Amino acid sequence: MTSNLIGMTRPPVGYGPGSQPADIEDGEGLNYLPMPKDMQVYAPHVPDIADPHSVQNGLARLDALQGGLAAHAADTPFTVTLDDLTGPDRALIDEALGEGEVSALVIGPDERIEIQEATLAGVWRLRLHGRGGRLSERVEVGAFPRVAIERAFPPRRRDMAAFLDNPPPGVINASAILAELDHRSRIWAPGTVPHVVNLSLLPHTPEDKAFLDQALGQGATTVLSRGYGNCRLSATALQHVWLVRYYNSVDTLILDTIEVTDLPEVACAAIEDIADSAERLADIIAAIR
Repeated sequence: MTSNLIGMTRPPVGYGPGSQPADIEDGEGLNYLPMPKDMQVYAPHVPDIADPHSVQNGLARLDALQGGLAAHAADTPFTVTLDDLTGPDRALIDEALGEGEVSALVIGPDERIEIQEATLAGVWRLRLHGRGGRLSERVEVGAFPRVAIERAFPPRRRDMAAFLDNPPPGVINASAILAELDHRSRIWAPGTVPHVVNLSLLPHTPEDKAFLDQALGQGATTVLSRGYGNCRLSATALQHVWLVRYYNSVDTLILDTIEVTDLPEVACAAIEDIADSAERLADIIAAIR
């Protein structure tokens, strides 16, 4: 005997009493996660200059930057100094370049370097604070300022043996992770594919995390990339090893990784983006003139 179900109406599984909020109008409706926000996109901005002849020095620097962008090739940074610019010329540079998504800080024994990407990808503002309050400013064209990479790690290699031989109580996986990072650091060479350890997918205890932080130490360079959420990069005291942590728009850690590389790619401007910046800056200069 077969039963005919045609025409029968039954509620789908998961519906019915108790499956929905009792009263949405009482102010206690569904609690959705906050939507991502504050994502920055490029918007052309042309400085309002009444008399272009009054900012000839500033325009000359913009011309030089545009030429550096147009002629850019990998690993060949181009630099323009700003030390001698004042008044309207400096204001022109500030307004034309603006501020982009990536910033960095390099803290060394004798100097402090503040880095800010312009709204044009691959254009970087550098402010160097030296001994005795000496200040120097320049603009650099490239994937990322080399000085921030060259000074990211201590000049002497960090010795991991003492940490690997004496892990504290409660450490389960950190010793193996540290040995892997130490090995990858030793064999790293230019052109090596980045090696990534994803802590978010590896089981580890609070003691593991504290031990890794202590053993890896802190380098000189910290980078913040703001986009769809934030990415924070911190150089460790172990050569070519970076802490790379991704946060969502409400500043919750969503991905915790360690990369062995020259510099994590998330901070770098791509060759194609730099070519686009050359065209955009040419348009800005033409509009000013």
